[in-house]
Amino acid sequence: MEKGDSLQQLRAQIDALDGQLIDLLSRRLNLVRQAAAVKKEQKSAAYSKEREAFLLRSRAQQAQAAGLPEGLIEDILRRLLRESYQGGGKSAYPCVLKSERPLVLIGGKGGMGQLFASYFKASGYQLEIIDRDDWDRAPQVLGRALAVFISVPIDLTAAVIARAAPLLPADCVLCDFTSVKAPALAAMLQAHPGPVLGLHPMFGPDIRSMVKQVIVSVGGRDEEKSGFILQQFELWGAKVCTCSAVEHDKAMGIIQALRHFTTYCYGMFLSEIHPDLRQILDLSSPIYRLELLMVGRLFAQDPRLYADIIMSSQGNLELISRYMDSLKPQLDLVLRQDKDAFVRCFNEARAYFGEYAGKFLTESGALLARVQDQRSS
Repeated sequence: MEKGDSLQQLRAQIDALDGQLIDLLSRRLNLVRQAAAVKKEQKSAAYSKEREAFLLRSRAQQAQAAGLPEGLIEDILRRLLRESYQGGGKSAYPCVLKSERPLVLIGGKGGMGQLFASYFKASGYQLEIIDRDDWDRAPQVLGRALAVFISVPIDLTAAVIARAAPLLPADCVLCDFTSVKAPALAAMLQAHPGPVLGLHPMFGPDIRSMVKQVIVSVGGRDEEKSGFILQQFELWGAKVCTCSAVEHDKAMGIIQALRHFTTYCYGMFLSEIHPDLRQILDLSSPIYRLELLMVGRLFAQDPRLYADIIMSSQGNLELISRYMDSLKPQLDLVLRQDKDAFVRCFNEARAYFGEYAGKFLTESGALLARVQDQRSS
């Protein structure tokens, strides 16, 4: 009984401290909202790499001095920072270029269109949306556009560009959001004599914040006239990466087409052998649970989107074919149980990854810890 009473007293003290923590967190988030308002007035970006690095470094030093476990304060701070970026609100972002002329999103009722529409509106831009049912408005709306963003499925992009471009002012910036840049960029350059900019947001419409999200920029024509668009993305906290259309499409073959195809095939195979997913989850390690999450995420979304991405270019098809051809020798190696050859191949691949292998091991460890923390069963 005496030990029970002592435990109850300790728990009561812990509960009281948790209450204080909650109050402090609430006060901190309120200060973050005030800071966001000041950032808007000063036209500062939502995300500062230097400020974040300072916070993580200085708080780690304080935590070490206080005898806290290594990494504890970083875990807490990163969660707080993520909430800070999201909690600042889209209305906290300033407008880079104020104009009475509107930005126009063609396909703005789709997921990506709605996401960018919300950010542009909250940043103070005049915004118009044209979707497939209201092209009767197109001549009037497009005729005074400051910039137009094509946000439609890949297989419709060229046709929509050809339909919209003749209606644009000569100085209007024509942009696209497609994941394959060379064909879209060529179509825009051919159809529109004015500024052209290729864009590829490397995220889905379900993000909660633009902070640290990657947007690829592929220059087309008169890039200085589209500079305000990239500046606006950066004020939202996004990271703008610039490359050529050829470089982009080659990289996307690996990052998207090959990855999605592999995930699709793995999910299809699971559906064929039909294991009990509940049992698989119960028995899984954190790394397999994460892998299964990525497979399930793909099959929870639009199959036509993934078909468009995977089959969007001949280069993608050739890359996937090469990948499939590469599997046969590896399968033969395993079937003959040649462990020495396996180790040799393994070491050759490890040499290619070099120092990144160690970095990836560290980063994945942090991710897996989070997956394990969120495990409910």
